[in-house]
Amino acid sequence: MRVLHLPVGRQMIEMCSALRQIGVDATSCHFRERSVPLKPDLCLHLERLNGEERKKRREEFLEEAIERYDVFHFHFGETFFRDRSDLAILKKHGKKLVVQHRGSDVRMLSVARTAGNPHVRVKEGERREERQIRRKLSVLSAYIDHAIVADHELRSYIRGFYKKIHLLRQFVTLGKFKPSYPSEQNRKPLIVHAPTNTYLKGTEYVQSAIDRLSRKGIPFEYRQIERMTHEEAIRCYRQADIVIDQLLQGSFGVFSLEGMALGKPVVCHIRDDLRKTYPPGLPIVSADPDTCYDTLKRLIRNPKARRRIGQESREYVEKYYDSRKLAEELKQIYLKLS
Repeated sequence: MRVLHLPVGRQMIEMCSALRQIGVDATSCHFRERSVPLKPDLCLHLERLNGEERKKRREEFLEEAIERYDVFHFHFGETFFRDRSDLAILKKHGKKLVVQHRGSDVRMLSVARTAGNPHVRVKEGERREERQIRRKLSVLSAYIDHAIVADHELRSYIRGFYKKIHLLRQFVTLGKFKPSYPSEQNRKPLIVHAPTNTYLKGTEYVQSAIDRLSRKGIPFEYRQIERMTHEEAIRCYRQADIVIDQLLQGSFGVFSLEGMALGKPVVCHIRDDLRKTYPPGLPIVSADPDTCYDTLKRLIRNPKARRRIGQESREYVEKYYDSRKLAEELKQIYLKLS
């Protein structure tokens, strides 16, 4: 089985590495060079070409890939060509196809609000308009029967489009994250927040809670991580006693998992209806804009709880998010493709 993953994503690279460890010939390909901590197996460097040259390179790569690969695993709903006309060609050649939706590529505000979350936000822009997302899903599902998402929150956006939806948790390569549990002796804990998108993460509410804690004279340190390489950011996370992810969406992603893998208590809004859909014992401390202040105050004042939750977090990731174990689940999904 020879599998090609494209066209972008750090998780995609992690997945291919884990698949190779269990004997699956998997290749990751970025279409453009990206500032990500991991490098893909291939990069087309389309950013170096003009419009006509980019079109030709995509066409050439499609021909090469048809000769070499059996399974095509698309991420973020993107394929070889912008109009996704390559899907008909791949189907004609009898290739097995699967698409993995990651988040902002399918989140629609009208669907998100049906869960009763008054704080939820989605990424803005023309490509993120609901009519564009639904059109994309219609085109993809006309050729691809199988889709993958990480949890039930994402599943809600694509339900009704694909014949089969697979739940596959995010991959964490545990060896890259040596745990550093919060000290019970630290009475001035370091709180770390690393928003990739301050609007989506609700950073203004985090800052409001931080400002209020400061005015109350509660002892702590706060650091907002921005404009750092991933390696630099991980070093900062290792020093943290509390990690804050996001306060709005209602689900968690890779940043929460990295904090948990490092043995930190993670604060992140988890919708009540979604918590029961995750593996049992989820140790994430849920908080939203209304409860962030009180949640942080409790954690700041309870160093024993911080350490206990940090230990539970590492154990949870080891049990349910180990990339090697999940690679076996992904291999089984490939075997079900038709």
